[in-house]
Amino acid sequence: MIVAVDTHIAGAGFESIKNIKIPLYKGRDANRVLYISGVALQLAKSHNSVTEEIASAIAQHIFTTSGGTLLTRIVTPGWVHIEVTHHLLADWLQSVAFGASKSYFHFQGLKLGFHNKSDSRQTENSSRLFTIQYAHARCYSLILLAHREGMITGEEKLPASGESVHLGSLVKIEDLPWLNSDRKLHLHQPSEIHLIMELIKAVDELDCVEEPEQVNWEKIAWDVSQAFLNFWSQCRIWGEVKTNSPELAQARLGLVMATQCVLRVLLTEKLGFDAPVEL
Repeated sequence: MIVAVDTHIAGAGFESIKNIKIPLYKGRDANRVLYISGVALQLAKSHNSVTEEIASAIAQHIFTTSGGTLLTRIVTPGWVHIEVTHHLLADWLQSVAFGASKSYFHFQGLKLGFHNKSDSRQTENSSRLFTIQYAHARCYSLILLAHREGMITGEEKLPASGESVHLGSLVKIEDLPWLNSDRKLHLHQPSEIHLIMELIKAVDELDCVEEPEQVNWEKIAWDVSQAFLNFWSQCRIWGEVKTNSPELAQARLGLVMATQCVLRVLLTEKLGFDAPVEL
């Protein structure tokens, strides 16, 4: 975003704005990954320019430099809407599942200032903590089971106990089958989408928030754990799914790996607790 904005400003003969903050907001659409920026409104006021022209130039730059993996459109009076395509979402899920938990816009080289309202109160709710740790341990055990049954390959012997590690870093699947023949995500059930959205929210906070001490990390981890447990109760990996829809089973397993990675980071780095492999 900052690159797109600065390119437009430089072309228009204005001073570079690389040191200013450009807010970006997460859209509320539950079925797609959408970000919204009012930077064109801000620039039109400060540079005495036409809002629509600024918004169009920024949107076109983002679309072009992303290779079409970020879809853009202008919404009156000058909001820039940026939608993540299934192709980019699959690349992101792959990266998170294998330990490179970065936001979309860091992958695209776009430096953003995310503005998410977070409850800064930190509590030590033992019931919530147990649930978060349980969800992590469940993810861990499912990945180990998949390794034992040959659904994934990895180190000769993956760790079954002791200190938690990110198991995605130990397996040997270069690319999980996230997309179907129509280049759409296999993962389209409501509980799958909800879990993906919670992972996005968590990684955005982990990677982009400017004041991490103001984030309620317990709530972030709790929301991810609840979304995972709901996903696991409704979306199976083994049985008929494994037999009849192996690509869907592997995509769901990848989602489990991504969840384990995010929960491990939240537990150990943000909450200061163990990420147990069994409970």
